[in-house]
Amino acid sequence: MKTYIEDRGFPPYDPVMMTARWLYAYSQGLYASRRIAKACEERVDFMAVTARQSPDCRTISDFRKRHLTALGGLFTQVLKLCQKAGLVTWGHVALDGTKIRANASKHKAMSYRRMQKAEPELAAEVARWLAEAAASDAREDAAHGVDRRGDELPDWVANKQQRLEKIRAAKGP
Repeated sequence: MKTYIEDRGFPPYDPVMMTARWLYAYSQGLYASRRIAKACEERVDFMAVTARQSPDCRTISDFRKRHLTALGGLFTQVLKLCQKAGLVTWGHVALDGTKIRANASKHKAMSYRRMQKAEPELAAEVARWLAEAAASDAREDAAHGVDRRGDELPDWVANKQQRLEKIRAAKGP
């Protein structure tokens, strides 16, 4: 992809990893870019999906914005496949590789007509996910600033004189 050729700095993150991370984050109920970035640094499950790469919240958000249409279509396809395989119900995605013998209900199986009816519902669910991600990012950008994560230390910590004054004030007379 031409959009991922960078002459300066580090090479860009792999789009396959970024897409897998978004899909996994949505399946875990995480929509905000800052929370996803934090999960990439702290949660082992996200570290496994991202191969221990930790893109910052702005990179995550920009990727979603740049590929919004493609991600929406891809996520809808993934949900349709999961639903056809019996791995998903509305509002819940289960990711597990365990194989268990079971008696499948013939009444719960999806007919082609039922799948055609369910497709717009799946597309609406994916659209809701993407809208929630955009809304969460907008709220957090307004609260913290576009280029800040929200967990930075206050400015007085960097200034030794201000830090000393805070310590003295905390100790009291």
